[in-house]
Amino acid sequence: MMKYIGIFPGQGSQKVGMGKDFYDHSTLAKEMVEASSERLGFNMAQLLFEENDRLEQTEFTQPAILLVSLMAYRLFAERFSQTPVSFLGHSLGEFSALSASGAMDYLDAIELVHQRGLLMKEACKDQNAGMMALLGLDDATVEALTRQMQLDGKKVWTANYNGDGQIVIAGNKADLISIEPLFKEAGAKKAVVLAMSVASHCPMLSSAQPMLKQYLGQWLHETFYAPIISNVTAQAYSTKARAEQLLCEQLVSPVKYKQSILHVENDTDCFIEFGGTVLKGLNKRISQKPTHSIVDRSSLDEVYTLLTKEHA
Repeated sequence: MMKYIGIFPGQGSQKVGMGKDFYDHSTLAKEMVEASSERLGFNMAQLLFEENDRLEQTEFTQPAILLVSLMAYRLFAERFSQTPVSFLGHSLGEFSALSASGAMDYLDAIELVHQRGLLMKEACKDQNAGMMALLGLDDATVEALTRQMQLDGKKVWTANYNGDGQIVIAGNKADLISIEPLFKEAGAKKAVVLAMSVASHCPMLSSAQPMLKQYLGQWLHETFYAPIISNVTAQAYSTKARAEQLLCEQLVSPVKYKQSILHVENDTDCFIEFGGTVLKGLNKRISQKPTHSIVDRSSLDEVYTLLTKEHA
């Protein structure tokens, strides 16, 4: 029997037009967009399908990506009934994974990540927050440099372990810019300040934790159809209490995406990315197992055909 792990992208995967093919040709997808619009009080179809500047603002980016990911997953699950081995997501994608697992209604998840985006924005207000992508350095070198910078009074932390030689750091934007030459001296091929107004997965978001915990307590269920792999620990969990704890920690802890994929790759025949292609690109650098992406009806058909052939 073909085994798969469902994976869900985070911020950075958004683009105008995502999910449009599903919306135009699926009653379920259209209903999900309309119900999300009603729940949030703004037009999700306009946000997703028309040129606008809100799609890059975290409080709008997060519900948009989660909605498209869950549209893709639900349309796939209608046709392929086999339960995945587990789910995992990159940052925001962990909330998509929770909803796909049955631990949260999708409309509650939509509102939760909208509020999460607002909490993150508020936490970083007046902190000159930013993020920087580093290419070409190993984990230990980046960790040692950031620790040294912290001792020197700089606000910089490791934020995302995306693959070998691909790490994102977060903190004060001026501090990030000031230490860019040090990473270059250490052998970084690139050190690029990202177009971000928040500093994700670092202590600058600690003020957002209490309210996020409250929302999680309100909307999480005890139902998990399959375990979730935590960004914080790279280990599985499947209870409401553990989800509350880990998702609050996730706000201020680095995303161990590379470690998560390596931890589960022997449990599966393939990975399926729902609603994006970014993780497929990352996985090529991490795992020998194939990753398939579902972003429209054509790719859904291709993946379904592939899995059912393998299944047969």
